[in-house]
Amino acid sequence: MGRNLQSLQSRDRLRPVDLAREHGLSTQAIRNYEEAGILPAAGRTPHGYRTYTPLHEAALNAFLALVPGHGHQRATSIMRAVNQGTPEEAFRLIDESHAQLLDDRRTLQAVERALRDLEPTAASEPGAGSGSAEVTGPGGAFIGPLADKLGIRPATLRKWERAGLVRPRRDPLTGYRVYDEADVRDARLAHQLRRGGYLLEQIAPLIAQVRAAGGLEPLEAALGDWSGRLSARGRAMLTGAAELEAYLRRRG
Repeated sequence: MGRNLQSLQSRDRLRPVDLAREHGLSTQAIRNYEEAGILPAAGRTPHGYRTYTPLHEAALNAFLALVPGHGHQRATSIMRAVNQGTPEEAFRLIDESHAQLLDDRRTLQAVERALRDLEPTAASEPGAGSGSAEVTGPGGAFIGPLADKLGIRPATLRKWERAGLVRPRRDPLTGYRVYDEADVRDARLAHQLRRGGYLLEQIAPLIAQVRAAGGLEPLEAALGDWSGRLSARGRAMLTGAAELEAYLRRRG
């Protein structure tokens, strides 16, 4: 009986090392979390040593569970809001993360739809081989023929250039814009997304994704990974929500 009581009492008073060991952290990290407001303020022994409780343990569990889904900075802000007695602010921050995840999912879906729309266009246009040569040519495409091919005005391509969607070079002799194959690809993708109702500022990061991937085909291969990361974030948010709810219940 005495041993059980002693064990219960020791469990109610945890040292920094007790919290740190469970998660493979350093005791300095625990102190840093407390100073950052992630953990409630610790009690002190008569000699000035920090003492923690199961409440601090629940706070640490909640924070570490929130990080994968919300990121370190937002998870910190969520925990600070809870510990400061403003849970509504914490819920608002969580809502923002979910809104961002939804926006990222819509972005992924937009890219997938745009790629599906581009594929049959290239394959089914009459005289696709010669038509492509007429637009791009050995030295690239000029703005007029490319605009005609897309069914838009040259002014639209110039606007897209200012927004960073296309990056044509300038002919050294004439100063005319010249669009290479990558520019034509980006212009076609931008055209599909604009037809889908996306704003230029929403399209720019998508074009950047295509460029970073090295083209449409490598991007297609990366879409599965992108989708997997979004799903992992969604599940991490669920885990974080469960641990945060447990912490809120313990706070009473």
